[in-house]
Amino acid sequence: MSGFFVYLDMKTFRAAFLLAFSLLCGVLHAENVKISGKVVDGEDKPVEFATVRVAGTAIGTSTDLQGLYSFTIAPKDTIDVIFSCIGFKEVKRQLLNPEGDVTLNVRMYSDDQILEELEVVGFRDNINGMQQFTTDNLKTSPDVSGGSVEAMLQTMAGVNSSNEMSSQYSVRGGSFDENSVYINGVEVYRPQLVRSGQQEGLSIINPDLVGNIKFSTGGFPARYSDKMSSALDITYREPEAFEAGISASLMGASLYLGQNSGKFSQMHGLRLKKNNSLLSSLETRGEYDPLYFDYQTNINLKANDRLSFNLLGNISLNHYNFKPADRETSFGTSSDTKSFKVYFDGEEKDKFETYFGTFSATYKINRANTVGASISAFLTNELVSYDISGEYWLDQAGTGGEEGIGGELGVGKYMEHSRNRLRASVVQFALKGTSAVRSNNFSYGLSFQHESFRDRTKEWEWRDSAGYSLPTLPEGVHLIYNLSSRQDISTNRLAFYLEDAVYLSNSHAYMTLNGGLRFSYWSFNKEFLVSPRVNFSISPINFNRWTYRIAAGVYYQSPFYKEYREAREDEYGNGYIVLNNKIKSPRSIQFVLGADYTFRMMNRPFKLTGEAYYKNLARLISYEYDNLKINYSGVNDSKGYIMGLDLKLFGQFVEGTDSWITFSLMKTNQTLNGKNVPLPSDQRYSVGLYFTDYFPKLPRLKFALRGIFSDGLTMTAPRVSRDKSYFRAPAYKRVDIGLSYQLVGYSKDGVRPFNFWRHFKNITVAFDVFNLFDISNVSSYYWVTDVNDIQYAVPNYLTRRQFNLHLTIEI
Repeated sequence: MSGFFVYLDMKTFRAAFLLAFSLLCGVLHAENVKISGKVVDGEDKPVEFATVRVAGTAIGTSTDLQGLYSFTIAPKDTIDVIFSCIGFKEVKRQLLNPEGDVTLNVRMYSDDQILEELEVVGFRDNINGMQQFTTDNLKTSPDVSGGSVEAMLQTMAGVNSSNEMSSQYSVRGGSFDENSVYINGVEVYRPQLVRSGQQEGLSIINPDLVGNIKFSTGGFPARYSDKMSSALDITYREPEAFEAGISASLMGASLYLGQNSGKFSQMHGLRLKKNNSLLSSLETRGEYDPLYFDYQTNINLKANDRLSFNLLGNISLNHYNFKPADRETSFGTSSDTKSFKVYFDGEEKDKFETYFGTFSATYKINRANTVGASISAFLTNELVSYDISGEYWLDQAGTGGEEGIGGELGVGKYMEHSRNRLRASVVQFALKGTSAVRSNNFSYGLSFQHESFRDRTKEWEWRDSAGYSLPTLPEGVHLIYNLSSRQDISTNRLAFYLEDAVYLSNSHAYMTLNGGLRFSYWSFNKEFLVSPRVNFSISPINFNRWTYRIAAGVYYQSPFYKEYREAREDEYGNGYIVLNNKIKSPRSIQFVLGADYTFRMMNRPFKLTGEAYYKNLARLISYEYDNLKINYSGVNDSKGYIMGLDLKLFGQFVEGTDSWITFSLMKTNQTLNGKNVPLPSDQRYSVGLYFTDYFPKLPRLKFALRGIFSDGLTMTAPRVSRDKSYFRAPAYKRVDIGLSYQLVGYSKDGVRPFNFWRHFKNITVAFDVFNLFDISNVSSYYWVTDVNDIQYAVPNYLTRRQFNLHLTIEI
């Protein structure tokens, strides 16, 4: 019996033990705490392979390529989670009585003590002639365009812009048309008939979608097209997960949405601009009714580890309607002041509708070889239509005359008419690839491009001075200017490039060498071009704070439609357009010598950059600026040179914020009809400043300043060649400031609030003051001619001081 009871007790005990164990395991399993989240750095980029562990235990994990992590642990009253990664400061978080699923997102900051050397190396962003820029300052930049890439570039050394309403810029003495712009590896184009910043509207680059910026003011490699001055290469970003943002201001609004599921990602951006308040500060008063709309999408699909697809699309609708009323302008000097008064009648209606799309596929053959193919299309439909008449008075104001009183200098009427239409399309097929062979990194590409243009131009101007029509001729009334064009043309271009980037090192120095050839053919003039380009940089190991580089190349400006339109006159003085198929591509032989010096000052990183350059120019197509409109001669009629020096100091003048100051000197010369004159883009000096700061006791309150001070452009009277006469406009001086306060977002230690506001990545309100010192800058001139054929240049001033409020919300 005792054995039976022993057996029974053991059986009962085993059953009870198994039952208790099962219940205990079930309870423990049910009460396990799951901790997950994301680890990012100070720029919201994922931190890969960071170690996440529980203090005092062996429990932990590592973040993946997206910075995500997840692990489970038995419940405790207190759980200390430690985040660590090489190059970052260790982060500790304490969870009190955690239950169920806990989300713990962490931001890690670089450890300056550990990464002092890496921080210096990171300043050397000029690779193969291309400088890389972060997008951190775009949204805080105080500019009237709302944080555009071009507005940031205009503060860089060698880059000039004298019109705050435009995204166009000049680089090292080149014209606006000498700059190539790429988005996701495809060249994009601007509208062709834009005459002023009021018409231009929105830049084609959406700052909400920008992920990476590369820019070169000279010495850029062979992959970039036949433009003589600069290359801007924009890559749109992929979202990390779902994200959205909206921004609204007194001048417009923008919205973006993004989503990423791993293999499929999409970004969509909408922008709307209606800057009536800004235009109302111009001297010409009237009814301004502009409306600028832009939609862009960037879609990526990763079919597998080797094959991926990209779709980029853009629709831009810019409409500008204006009914002028009157204008009064005072100009001259304090001792010789003149007053110009105009009463207007009529209106202007312009539209610029552009559509752009590209579809590309990339296939990774192996680790060393990648190939890709793309098809892209650009379509523009443009109309500039106006009928405006005016009556004007030009008087000597105040006591400037010889008799000590003012006097009438001119009185007259004028009428301007335009019906200019342009439809253009550019379709391109391209093949690209990269191959790594030992220390060589080859890039190559082949493209075929078809261009079509339908041009219908009809514009004329009539003027009357003191009751006499100008020009005054005995046989009747004549127009002072008229031009017509009726052109339909299609051309083809073929291009091929091959370049090699070599990265070398030995016991003395680190070196990079990029050399390439670009071949192109244009069916319109049967021209075949060969463009060799080379860029070399070296950083001595014993003097690793220094980097030296030298670049040289033969660059061409392959003419686009406006550049080969030649204006002629018939026997009756009527102007008409012919397309010059004898035109040749202007050529620029360039040499660039530069150096970077990185150092620490006030225990903060800085970099001083200097570049000297020389351009030998031949076969130039002369041109003149009229505000933003470029009037080309349509023939190769001049040659010249450009030389200059660019300096830039970049660093953290205030700890944790990037600022820079630039200074440029330049001299240009153009030999036109046997006379040496400066180029229209000649600006002998330029100073650019971008400064950011924050208040120590209120780190969420930030300050930004953007300033430009540059020499005035050289200008001529209408339809007068500069070899006859020219003058220099006043210097361009402008300072914009902005104050922003982050209402919701990451705290200083990188933690979001654990309440309703945790769903918001950022909520910021900002206040901007444009043209802080209320300076009247000149964009162009209106010319008044009296019966004695004396011309007066009446300045057209740009915008005055304006205030702006905007709110940004991101989730």
